[in-house]
Amino acid sequence: MQENISFSKIPKTVPVDQGLFALMKDKVLGKKYELSVAFVGKKKIQDLNNKFRKKNSPTDILSFELDKNSGEIIFCFDEVKRKSKLFGKTPTQYLNFLFIHGLLHLEGMEHGSKMEEKEKLLCQNFEI
Repeated sequence: MQENISFSKIPKTVPVDQGLFALMKDKVLGKKYELSVAFVGKKKIQDLNNKFRKKNSPTDILSFELDKNSGEIIFCFDEVKRKSKLFGKTPTQYLNFLFIHGLLHLEGMEHGSKMEEKEKLLCQNFEI
């Protein structure tokens, strides 16, 4: 079931449903798309955010398209937990939402009402 999706550095305290992530990836990007998902600490995500987005602060998620058929999503779970409270969600709910958000960026979408509509629809489909 988890073809073309790989996970690395998942801390034991992070509630990742790898099967659900695989289903969401297939729905948004297709079964042939190769996706890597990793978790890093605040320092690493801040360094990446500064290097690639010129924002010198930690963030909850970064997504990188490697080519047309592959990409990478990187989470900082400390930031996911912190920001989940701001949105009134559990860390797991927010993590699942962010995964959809990252997938849509890999699909080529940019922030805006069209992306928000698609996020809502996918969250409903996956009961997030």
